[in-house]
Formats: sequence, structure tokens, C-alpha cells
Amino acid sequence: MLDRRGVLGGMIGAGVGVSGLAGARAQDGAAPAPHIAGGRASLAETIGRMIVLGFLGDQPEAEGADRIEDHLRTGRIGGVLFLRHNARSRAGVEGLAARFRNAAPNAWMAIDQEGGFVQRLSREFGYRAIARARDVAAAGLDYARQLYADAAAEFAAAGFNMNLAPVADVHMDANAVIGRYDRAYGADAETIAAFCAVFIEAFETHGAACSIKHFPGHGRSSGDSHDGFVDLTDTWSFDEAEPFARLIGSRHAHLMMGGHLIHRRLDPSGAPATFSQPIMDGLLRRAMGFDGAVITDDLDMGAIRDHYTRREAVIRSIQAGNDLLLISNSANPDPDLPQKIVVWVEEAIDAGVLTRARIDEAVARIEALQGRVGRG
Repeated sequence: MLDRRGVLGGMIGAGVGVSGLAGARAQDGAAPAPHIAGGRASLAETIGRMIVLGFLGDQPEAEGADRIEDHLRTGRIGGVLFLRHNARSRAGVEGLAARFRNAAPNAWMAIDQEGGFVQRLSREFGYRAIARARDVAAAGLDYARQLYADAAAEFAAAGFNMNLAPVADVHMDANAVIGRYDRAYGADAETIAAFCAVFIEAFETHGAACSIKHFPGHGRSSGDSHDGFVDLTDTWSFDEAEPFARLIGSRHAHLMMGGHLIHRRLDPSGAPATFSQPIMDGLLRRAMGFDGAVITDDLDMGAIRDHYTRREAVIRSIQAGNDLLLISNSANPDPDLPQKIVVWVEEAIDAGVLTRARIDEAVARIEALQGRVGRG
């Protein structure tokens, strides 16, 4: 069980107690340097592997798809994000995925396939319907195992290898983004963790990584981070972190997504969790013992886009301990965004704001994740 005293004790023991959370800084790991055929990867190639980039277009011949293919072939990005506007037909979305896999066979093909309201490969296009999380929990674990095994097989056959799911948030009826759509499995950690574990096992069996979301917990929030900041300070409690802790403890957690969520009791600076070293490093890694990869939620969402430049979002995400940068690039699309990210990170390293060791650490975690699902 995760309790407030134990977590805070772990954070204080790591030198990141609540009184000093705002000033906490991630330690540079001693990760091995990433490699490519013929020797050590360049810094630009290493940074590229951290980027999972979105695009505009819903057909393989779309102009946006041309740019993504070029980025993949040249190693400027490590994966592709598909959103609702990219999945308008089965032929279109599978054709796009096939084109990108041909350009970079081991690149991430990421999409939201939770089930219920958030199912991008939808029944409308001939895919099987995946029930809402609350309905799955009501039907039981045996039902969930078969449902998710079938869904995972279909997901892999469609060309995808990263599911931006499952949701480990707690259910609350009044919540506008999780509870309203029954995206959570329940209100107790044991139920949530059990069904998330079944979900993860099914998709990993079919070669897909699963991003558990939205740390440290979105279920009792008010507001939607697609539109702006969500402040958890007065509503969040430690039992919202318990499902995540259980998944870490059972060794099901290999990829974690933080939310664009503010919690001033955990980080008095008011930074969203995405940019918060106290939350993503101090709480998640040091106090809770998570050693997998961390991915941002979309850095083009309103909560980030309306308050930070893209450069600030990228640098602060990496500083906080994120290993993969999810950027839809759909709000004010920039065809040269990957090249700009490389420049921003290189300049941050030169200025002492970031280190090469932090970048190598991130890619070492990405490589471990790829190896786990057979993509290395």
C-alpha cells in the first residue's frame, strides 16, 4: 500500500522532501551511450529517438505523411503520433502506419486505443468495439483478458506498437474528462491495478508498449488539460497514486505518462507535472521506485501551448525526467520541428541547462522499452 508518510519519507530520504521540492533536480544517470550501426550515435540522432511526432493528414499520400517519412528515414524522430484527425478510415490509417514502418521498422507507431470514448481505431472503420473501462470492470477479469487479447491482436495487425493507455486514474462521477466517459476501471486501487495489468499483458504479448496515464492522477480533478491547466492541489489525495504504485510493484509499469496537472503541495512552484522534477523524479522515480520510461502527454495541448513556447516545453520536459516527447504538431504545424528541437537541446547542453548524460539516460530507457516488446 502507498501511504502519505511512506512516500514523503522516501522523498525526504532522497533529498526531495516537500519543503524542498521546488528546488529538486534529477541526478544524471550513468546510462550507457546509445549506439547505431558503426559506432556511437550522434547527439542529433540520440535526441531524435526521443521525439514522437504527430502530423496532419489521413491518407498515405498526404503531404504531412511525406514529411514524417523523411523524418523517420533520416532518424530525426523516433516515432509517430496518430490522433483522431489521422484515423478517418481503416485503409487510410493502416496505409499510413505501413508507410512509416517501411521507412523505420522499429519506430513507435502510437495511438490512443483505450476503448469506449477513446478508441481511435473505431468500430466505425470495421475494428472491434472495446468496451468502456467501467463496463469491463463490471464484466470481470476473464472477460477483460479475452477482450484485450483480441483488441491487442487487431492493434498489432493494424501496424501499431504503442498504445497510449491504459488509464490508472480513479473514477469520480463528477470528473469531466475521466469519470464522465467511464474511462477508469473503478474507485479503488486494487480493481484499477488488476484491470490495467490485464490490459498491459495483452498488448505487450503482441509487441506493443502501453503508456499508463495520467500520473499522479487525473480522476478527481476539475477541468480538462486539453483546454488549460488543471489544478489538483485541493482535490488530489495519495490514494490516487496507489494504482500506479501497485503496477510498479507488480512489474507491469514500463512506460508512464504524466499529466499536465498542477499540484502545489507536491511542487510549490506550480509547474505542471509534465515539467515537475519533484513529481516526475522525486515522487514517481525516487519515492515510488519507477525505473521505466516516461512519456509526456501531448505538448501541443492547450495547458502547455497557451503558457509556454515549444522550446520551453521541450527543455522543461527533459529536465523533469521525461524520456519521450509527444508532440502532435497540429496546432501551428512546423515542418522543421525535429531539427529545431535538436538545436534547442544542443544549446541547452552548451548552456549547462541539460547534460548529454540526461539524453543518454532517456534513450537507454527507450531502448529497454523497445527490447521488452521485441522492437529493439
